[in-house]
Amino acid sequence: QVQLVESGGGLVQAGDSLRLSCAASRRTFSFNAMGWYRQASGKERELVAEITGSGNVNYAGSVKGRFTISTNSAKNVVYLQMNSLKLEDTAVYYCNGDYVISVEGAVGPRIWGQGTQVTVSS
Repeated sequence: QVQLVESGGGLVQAGDSLRLSCAASRRTFSFNAMGWYRQASGKERELVAEITGSGNVNYAGSVKGRFTISTNSAKNVVYLQMNSLKLEDTAVYYCNGDYVISVEGAVGPRIWGQGTQVTVSS
């Protein structure tokens, strides 16, 4: 029933910034773990950044220092701040993760968003 919805993609010039957002289509408890992935034309989908409910983060080497993953205080929305965008960042960006679905701490199935297009031009 819960779906992830990404927003914030668009067409920008190299060096510009974007902030992507990923939120559940319905009210949920906090997420267990969330990640941003991207897939460029002709390439495999790759992990860009991930964050756990405890706040641990990891980044792909190609974006480290430029991108920042974060959450809102309720930990039910995840953001990806993208600075100093490069042409090679052009891709469809997907949100992926799972959410706590009960007060006992049970975690629901991992789900994917439909993606948001980020296009960086010169």
